[in-house]
Amino acid sequence: MRASLEHPEVFARLYDRHAAVIHRYAARRLGAEAADDVTAETFLIAFRTRSRFDAARGTARPWLFGIAGNLIGKQRRSEVRALRALARTGRDPVAESWSDRADERLSAQAVQKELAGALARLSAGDREVLLLIAWAELSYQETAEALGIPVGTVRSRLNRARRKTRAVLGADPTLVIDTAEAV
Repeated sequence: MRASLEHPEVFARLYDRHAAVIHRYAARRLGAEAADDVTAETFLIAFRTRSRFDAARGTARPWLFGIAGNLIGKQRRSEVRALRALARTGRDPVAESWSDRADERLSAQAVQKELAGALARLSAGDREVLLLIAWAELSYQETAEALGIPVGTVRSRLNRARRKTRAVLGADPTLVIDTAEAV
């Protein structure tokens, strides 16, 4: 990152390494068209503010997700409206664009309306943590860095979001599944 201050073309490596995952996360949150804009703006902001990046952080991945999350936050009201519409209609054009396998599509469609409704009911902070963990596949630490909050807050928000989502989906809200070690 430091090298890009004197040689801006070095920044292209950061883009090459992380643009696809940022885009995929933004597409899941906002749809493909908006994801193009969010991805482009994320890297534009990162490029313009690269002198403020703390090299002690190690990787730029959480920093980039933090920028993307802030941009997505600007569109949060639209996201909630779309989730509420999905909860009413059961049709999710965003999910249809990224769900390639038929068996996944069938499983997802079975709970799609309820899941969308559950996500719409979560507080913005709880939803952001849940989606960074589930969709962007960030670790607890990376999520904390992306949002600028303590890891303990990530854990409590994730626990609360999972409990509320399970309850809406009719599962036992006290059920605990550690997905970090399930793979």
